[in-house]
Amino acid sequence: MPSLYADTLQSAERLHLIRLLLWGAASILAGSGLLTWMMIRAQKSDLLWHFAVQIAAWGAVDAIIGAIMLPQIVMRDIHSATRLDRFLWLNIGLDVGYVLVGITLLATGWRLGRRLGLVGAGMGVVVQGLALALLDMMFIARISL
Repeated sequence: MPSLYADTLQSAERLHLIRLLLWGAASILAGSGLLTWMMIRAQKSDLLWHFAVQIAAWGAVDAIIGAIMLPQIVMRDIHSATRLDRFLWLNIGLDVGYVLVGITLLATGWRLGRRLGLVGAGMGVVVQGLALALLDMMFIARISL
């Protein structure tokens, strides 16, 4: 049986997935726009190229997740809401891990002879990890008592 606040949770979950979908779409647009601009101008920049690829690829994954999950939102009972809460905390931990991996890539690329492709990829992973952490924390703040 759904709890008294199941409709509020359902609404918050819908908003979260819409935000994820919008972030994914914006990332795809930004990444592919940057790649297109670099090809049109015939400019070569390993840093920008790898940054744009990371932004666009992560954006595609985010958009796909949002698009698949959005129509599947259902009213949650207390047990399902608890699982969602725990899943969100797990995701926040993973998001922090993405940021740390991105920082590691960035630092490694810089220390190994200024390999700017690796630096750009690391920057892209950091940006995506921070954005996903922010989205997840906004959702958890909205549903926490």
